[in-house]
Amino acid sequence: MAAAGALDIKMMPMPGKVWVWALTLAAAVPAGSAELQPATAAAFDKYVRLTEQRMDTELGPDAFLWVDRLRGQARTEASARLKRGELVIERLRTLEGGSELDAPDGIIHHWLGLVFLPGVKLQDAVGLLQDYDRHARIYAPNVAASKTLQKNGDRFRVFLRFYMKRVIAVTMNTEHEAAFTRPAPDRAWSRIHSTRIAEVSDAGTPQERELPPGRDQGFMWRLNTYWRFLERDGGVYIQCESLTLSRGIPFGFGWLIRPFVTSVPKDSLTFTLEKTREALKTTSSGAPPGGRGE
Repeated sequence: MAAAGALDIKMMPMPGKVWVWALTLAAAVPAGSAELQPATAAAFDKYVRLTEQRMDTELGPDAFLWVDRLRGQARTEASARLKRGELVIERLRTLEGGSELDAPDGIIHHWLGLVFLPGVKLQDAVGLLQDYDRHARIYAPNVAASKTLQKNGDRFRVFLRFYMKRVIAVTMNTEHEAAFTRPAPDRAWSRIHSTRIAEVSDAGTPQERELPPGRDQGFMWRLNTYWRFLERDGGVYIQCESLTLSRGIPFGFGWLIRPFVTSVPKDSLTFTLEKTREALKTTSSGAPPGGRGE
């Protein structure tokens, strides 16, 4: 592996044009350190507060799922996609007075995903998400390590080590608080807030060390996820809404940083729902999620 910062860009001449033929990044190119500013964190906290206020109005018996709040053809098409086994992924925005909320020197990523799993029971779906000690197996390779730090009924404090790669490979040690609520026999919901995110430098080597939280490359400073489970139509609908805070796009590194910062939140949500579906299919067939323990 070449030294950090080494780029090998090979150009292939073609008639009248020059095309980029291959781009090899041999190591994670430093994007320049970024520091989470108080104004950035405050903007995210405000976004979370307004988003959770909206969520509070949706947790009653009606329109529990995003798809149920659609109208006409949009609802028909989304429902048909779910019944065909497709994932429905949508980008959302929380507004204040009709205007978008921005985070100075940061980007707020807001995505929602929904999947329908026929033949799956509510208790199995909720149980899978609460089985944090097995998340490293169920959600590999994105989750490299997982552990329940504390459990009190349906409240958890957990450790998750994330591994993400989009040209740049990034490892993060994270801690989260999760609270699950079961208001009725056919439904449940949860709110999971990150409490600590530390980027890991030289992960997997003897030189491995954590960077100070909020003083790193800024790929993920905050992560909140909100799950809903509804048993209906002979299966379970699983909905996940995610809020992520990352750095802004630095001048001069946009070509490198933008694909990571902009694609990872959506791709991670898609991956998580796909792995959840895969594990619950195994569960419904009689095997434990993620395979049998060692």
